[in-house]
Amino acid sequence: MQSQKTTWTKLRQNTAAYLSLWLIGAMLVMAVLGYWIMPDSSPAANTIVLQISTHKPGSKICFLKIRKQEIVPTVSIFEKWVSGQKDAYQYIPITKFTIKGANIEVEEYIGEGVINNTLLTYNLAEVLYPLSSDHKPVIAANDVTYTTIDGQVHTISVAVLAQDIASNNIVHKRYYLGTDRYGRDMLSRLILGARISLSVGLLAVFISIAIGILLGAMAGYFGGWVDAAIGWLINVVWALPTLLLVIAISFALGKGFWQIFIAVGLSMWVEVARLVRGQVLSIREKEYIEATRAMGFSTTRIIIKHILPNITGPLLVVASANFASAILLEAGLSFLGFGAQPPFPSWGGMIKEHYGYIVIDAAYMAILPGLMIMLVVYAFNMLSVGLRDALDVKAEQTAI
Repeated sequence: MQSQKTTWTKLRQNTAAYLSLWLIGAMLVMAVLGYWIMPDSSPAANTIVLQISTHKPGSKICFLKIRKQEIVPTVSIFEKWVSGQKDAYQYIPITKFTIKGANIEVEEYIGEGVINNTLLTYNLAEVLYPLSSDHKPVIAANDVTYTTIDGQVHTISVAVLAQDIASNNIVHKRYYLGTDRYGRDMLSRLILGARISLSVGLLAVFISIAIGILLGAMAGYFGGWVDAAIGWLINVVWALPTLLLVIAISFALGKGFWQIFIAVGLSMWVEVARLVRGQVLSIREKEYIEATRAMGFSTTRIIIKHILPNITGPLLVVASANFASAILLEAGLSFLGFGAQPPFPSWGGMIKEHYGYIVIDAAYMAILPGLMIMLVVYAFNMLSVGLRDALDVKAEQTAI
């Protein structure tokens, strides 16, 4: 068997496979970091601003940040990584603002090229702090006295409030990949969608590998009626269309995030089992396996310690190919409404929400998630081909 160094060298010589490995690594880093790097780190990247819906990539919008009149706790770094941080502010898109005394007047932005003559007025303290509903801000001379939700009373000058708002609450946001039909940031939702797709691929492949190795190893090693029974099960599952099988399992388990992992994993073990069975059949009669039996080793030890390590290469190849298939299945199920449920973003669900915009001047909303699916699936397929060539021991021996 060739060394790991030789395998790595051959993989690097395959330009397509090597670049695909880097692309997969970049996607993995993006998915792992998730909420830490997303412009919109709210749960499910679901900050809705309808006034800026379907804005093209690169759009820049001015906002007035208004403090929500509630206590929004700051979560830990780990909690933010898992589920995001609820935003303590409401964002009002504006075209201009004017501070008049203890109030701020803004002209709300309601659409590209649309003039809005209606002015909205907010108290300066209301913009900056969560105020008690029982006490209105009191203006005396050049000071404002207000009571926060926790019951504390504060007095601060109007000039300081106005400076704080101009510095911190008038913000400009750049939407590098535009916004969707609800005014949500497309870049943030694509990043979070990568976490779903790669998670489904990883866990589905893990489930399929576990089931496939167990059944395939039993069928190949024991033979006889065990092989016949498992072979019958493999043929039955193999005869069913994969997508229909996944949909049937999804109906049984229900719609949801975790159910999709199980449904996809339970539909992909057949190819692994067939591969493992064939490999075990060819290895079990080898001299060193006969020697382990003669030494009295248990069947479990023989399979785990002496057979499975020798089929790692083929398993890696089929796992990378199954990873691509799992991502496609997840996207298809999300498009049909069986995957991650709104508002949580998935690439297939994003295509479902926006495919109607392809025929108008906002096709990017469906093209971008479709492009992400295409790139990741292509990368895993190219990696699978590269691994097959790099781990092809027979080809290497023939060439020598």
